[in-house]
Amino acid sequence: MTFQLPQDVQSRPVTVIGGGTLGRRIALMFASGGADTRVYDLSEQVRSDAVAYVEQTLPEVVASRQGAVAGTVRGDDDLTTAVDGAWLVVEAIPERLELKTTVFGQLDRAVAADTILASNSSSYASRLMIDEVEHPERVLNMHFYMPPRQNAVDLMSDGQTDPAVLAFLQEQLPRYGVFPFVAHRESTGFIFNRIWAAIKRESLAVVADGVSTPEDVDAMFQVNSGAPAGPFRMMDQVGLDVVLDIEDHYAAEDPHLPEGPRKLLHEYVDAGHLGVKTGRGFYTYDH
Repeated sequence: MTFQLPQDVQSRPVTVIGGGTLGRRIALMFASGGADTRVYDLSEQVRSDAVAYVEQTLPEVVASRQGAVAGTVRGDDDLTTAVDGAWLVVEAIPERLELKTTVFGQLDRAVAADTILASNSSSYASRLMIDEVEHPERVLNMHFYMPPRQNAVDLMSDGQTDPAVLAFLQEQLPRYGVFPFVAHRESTGFIFNRIWAAIKRESLAVVADGVSTPEDVDAMFQVNSGAPAGPFRMMDQVGLDVVLDIEDHYAAEDPHLPEGPRKLLHEYVDAGHLGVKTGRGFYTYDH
């Protein structure tokens, strides 16, 4: 099906659904390209923390890109108000398929006819989220990594996405300091995430098997790759509950994956040690 692409995008807002670790970073990137950015979240604390993060980080990000102009950010607790006039809505809620399906149905009914609807899901194809959507031609995956440092973005069709939407986003997204890459067929984990999943899983297995420690794995990874942080430090930043959700999804698709990495993650998640956001994960953080 064809889709009428949004007009006047530079004067219309972008809305992010979910103000967590990635949601606020997504909002930051759109605000750094001059967008009126809105963060919808039912939690007042999450909304205020997300807005504070964007406001504090925005000047540095804008200064790092030639010609960038700062936009604005605000928090909303009413979905209709949050998406009013938006040319793009990015869903960044937890990796629960039933929640995403419900949210996309609500968004499809609430947004303008020319609004693009995207999921930041790191493991679920948008094809799985459109059961309650009347206009799947405007829905797709738009998966961010960890901006403003890791600025690649995966774009992937839901199987019915108008190809013009993918081309349009390839043209528009670099204005916001991010770089889109299109997956040419459906792929769990998209492009880079499939590679990163293998690195995370084997790192977890090395520790679960008692071969090494998170600290030594990270140190060797940094020495050999030149990366600023190792896999365990990066998993702490994302949130170990999120990492476990993703691993559970991969395992549901491939039951032959080893259990050791998931068991190790469960030990931390069950103890409430989720990483940076709780002050303790594989490392301890001073809040």
